[in-house]
Amino acid sequence: MLATKKIVIPFFLIAVIAMASFNSCGIYSFADVSIPDSIKTVRVAFFENRAQYINPQLSPNLTDRVRQRIVNQTKLTQTNSDNADYDITATITQYSVSTSGVSTGENNTRQASMNNLNVGITVTLRNQKSGGDPQVFPISRSFPFAATLSLQAAESKLLDEIVTNLTDDIFNRLFSNW
Repeated sequence: MLATKKIVIPFFLIAVIAMASFNSCGIYSFADVSIPDSIKTVRVAFFENRAQYINPQLSPNLTDRVRQRIVNQTKLTQTNSDNADYDITATITQYSVSTSGVSTGENNTRQASMNNLNVGITVTLRNQKSGGDPQVFPISRSFPFAATLSLQAAESKLLDEIVTNLTDDIFNRLFSNW
């Protein structure tokens, strides 16, 4: 009985691996990225900033980081051509502060203890090969900071975190089908 189990487990494992390798039908996967084989080039347009308040560093940093991520983690070639297979555009639509925590101070007065920097982006993916309707992805994140900080101080502390997290969200929405 023991000899049968030793044979069945390796055979089962080989069968699963073989089935997985035959299962890639025209789509390659790289680091959990799914892109049809016919897609070779991508154009990432400069992210437009239409938020009411504009952080002048956000748009160029985010655009650059998304471009780098796509080039480094996919087989796509970056191009500035209008006829790229994938055309990605994005607009920063929200950049605002809201109070997320309130504490009671002296004389029972209420005051903000925590704030959130709220960032919203609309990302559009056009597949020029398929000619179908563009896919639109709304993405938003909140970044908490102490209410004792000014907005400028919070921005300087949070900029790298904002760009990193939004880059992850954008990349995952575009290429990981979540």
